[in-house]
Amino acid sequence: MNSVIKGTGYILVHTPDMVMQNGTTQTTEKIVNPESEYLKAVPNNLRNFDTVVSYYPNQTYIGNITPDELANIEAPWYDKTAPDAKRYGKFGQIMPEEEFYILMQTCDVFDLVKLDKEFVAANKASFAANEIISEDIVARVNDGVEYAEIEAAVNNEHAEPLYVKEKLVGCIKRAHDIDVNLSAHVMLENIVAKASSVLALLHAVKNAGIQKSDVEYVLDCCEEAAGDMNQRGGCNFAKAAAEIAGLENASGADMRGFCAAPAHTIIAAASLVSSGAYNCVAVTSGGCTAKLGMNGKDHLKKGMPILEDMLGGFAVIITKNDGVNPEIDLSILGRHTVGTGSAPQNVITSLVQEPLQRNGMKITDIDRYSPEMQNPDITKPAGAGDVPLANYKMIGALAVKSGELDKADLKDFPAKHGLVGWAPTQGHIPSGVPYIGFACEDLMSGKIKNAMIIGKGSLFLGRMTNLFDGVSFVIHANTGAEEESSVSEETVRSLISSSLRDFANSLLSQED
Repeated sequence: MNSVIKGTGYILVHTPDMVMQNGTTQTTEKIVNPESEYLKAVPNNLRNFDTVVSYYPNQTYIGNITPDELANIEAPWYDKTAPDAKRYGKFGQIMPEEEFYILMQTCDVFDLVKLDKEFVAANKASFAANEIISEDIVARVNDGVEYAEIEAAVNNEHAEPLYVKEKLVGCIKRAHDIDVNLSAHVMLENIVAKASSVLALLHAVKNAGIQKSDVEYVLDCCEEAAGDMNQRGGCNFAKAAAEIAGLENASGADMRGFCAAPAHTIIAAASLVSSGAYNCVAVTSGGCTAKLGMNGKDHLKKGMPILEDMLGGFAVIITKNDGVNPEIDLSILGRHTVGTGSAPQNVITSLVQEPLQRNGMKITDIDRYSPEMQNPDITKPAGAGDVPLANYKMIGALAVKSGELDKADLKDFPAKHGLVGWAPTQGHIPSGVPYIGFACEDLMSGKIKNAMIIGKGSLFLGRMTNLFDGVSFVIHANTGAEEESSVSEETVRSLISSSLRDFANSLLSQED
């Protein structure tokens, strides 16, 4: 029987100072052109926390505005303010940089994160007041250190600085003197990914209405790789995040696949539950500092603020079929195989049309498609266009070519079967999964009957292969209760009939 999606968590972290310090566009510019006008302009073009909270796509990401409501707001959205915007949403929250630094410190188990004691004193109360942060996590906050210790570590020990409004408030130290895999730069990336994953997990567990002890296995699908010089990607983000989140009964492991990793991982989690290996599996992923300010140069050229000032994270709780929540249908899986090739038509055919045809379905039988859900506010000024819309046009065109859709209806296909993009460009984060929370609501309310989640990735970025990648799966309304009831009744009748027959035969044999 199919497993179900019990709950989701979606979080954003506003990290404006990390844009300059940790985003690769900016750090590379510091090396090749340290006196560039772009670097001088960045600090004056960063958004404040209130502006980030009131940004329409961010409110959509945490669940306060639906995708359909967002579609009715005229784009671009960066120059508009969402009314009644809140930092907490039904799916998660938007966390400010100050609280996130303290969360990073609570996730550090090797004494690498050093925060100024005055900074801790000023921000510990607001961190403790965060509605999702439990007392055991608050208890992990230490008092901080003297400012002089942080300054010395940054100036003399290659520590990565942590700033708030360009003021040094902490640092992350290297974990080894010569191992580049344990450098301060890598440790910062990994601790950021871990901390944002913890935040997403906490929200997902709460939203699923389960106990932390119910989670038996965690699968992480972020874009980072933790390890040392002997095994560069051998570590386990999943178990590391589960420890801090308090999932004491959980084990876990990591899956990687660039942008397609979330879809791969959800399929794996659903399979683990459906097979009976585990009753409850959490899929989780934290954010990626390298992507901060990635398209910043193009944004400033267009007179826009730096929009990539957010880390993203998500988590999905998958459990055995409860007869209520939406199912992940493992019989309808799309795969970009080795032989598929990278032509757009081949890709969409393998991920969308082929699995549907295999199950006697047409492209138009899927109510909503969720492919790469990048926010067009971010991608269009950078020349990448409206990524979700481009996907819907390709899917619709394939439906026309196969005779499943009239050519005259092609123009309406994106609005009828698609969604506007709202996810931050955090690599893996936009890849299909941002819609799962809304999809579950739409399925349970009867607004839609099914949705296809599509993950696509560029494996060639790792220089190990030139191949493209992708997988897809379908979520539909729960049918488990009916199936279970039907099978159960049939089985009971069969057992009664069999038992009566055996009993009669036994009596006859005794008479003989």
